[in-house]
Amino acid sequence: MSTPVSPSSLSWPTGAPVLPIAQVRPVLERLESLARTNPRDLTWIPGLAQEDGEISADPPPVLEQIADEFGGIAVHGRRDLDLLIDERGDIGPYTMLGEATSYYPLYEGSDVAVVLTLDEDGTPGAVYGIGEDLALRLAALDLPSYLQRYADALEAAVTGIDARLRELYDEDAQEDEELRADVGEQLLDAQLYAAILGMGEEDDTDVVPLRSLSGDPGSSAEHAPAGAVAVADLRGAAPGAMVDVMDADLPGDPLEQQLVWRDGGLLVYVVSE
Repeated sequence: MSTPVSPSSLSWPTGAPVLPIAQVRPVLERLESLARTNPRDLTWIPGLAQEDGEISADPPPVLEQIADEFGGIAVHGRRDLDLLIDERGDIGPYTMLGEATSYYPLYEGSDVAVVLTLDEDGTPGAVYGIGEDLALRLAALDLPSYLQRYADALEAAVTGIDARLRELYDEDAQEDEELRADVGEQLLDAQLYAAILGMGEEDDTDVVPLRSLSGDPGSSAEHAPAGAVAVADLRGAAPGAMVDVMDADLPGDPLEQQLVWRDGGLLVYVVSE
């Protein structure tokens, strides 16, 4: 049985420069405005510098400036975008991921997650959604892009709650907080999570194959970590591209292998343990 890991016990790599908050200031201001104007539905989670009392969260050093000011967004009490994760696990959606310092969760649901990839020196890279099928779906090429995508989805969802309630129920439903929360969750799923967590139709999904590294002289082989047997190259792929690890035609049990990324999280290697 897996034992949860306290983030403060992790030894984060420190070689990467801190991500400047100026890069995400406009989208953070937009999220704060959404929370301020929709207090029934959204709660702004303050950052480490604004929190009173002891906080067990320990985000990677590269996120220091952002996490000092911004802790995340709660939707009807549920932490939906969370930069202050206070407990880390290694089962469920994290089953095939590598070292705990190679990624940072931004969202955790029931058997699903959204993670920010971190290179060996701590440099942040791509953001992936991990569904119940353990497939990786490229949510964004970097954290600023994901925050923008999240803000777009959140605004569309929260501004559509009242109309959706009127469509499905009578006027009294406007005052029913439980119904409001359910509808808000459904709308946010439709706007964001269905696509990045594999909850919707995927007929036109761009599936990036895992290619064996046996005898491969290419550039992806040059970046390969020790023990790598295959790679999926998402360099040049658009958000929405998927790597289906469980269905890959590779020797051995997929659950006994790990995923390791390089090149901003866009080279995804399967490593035999």
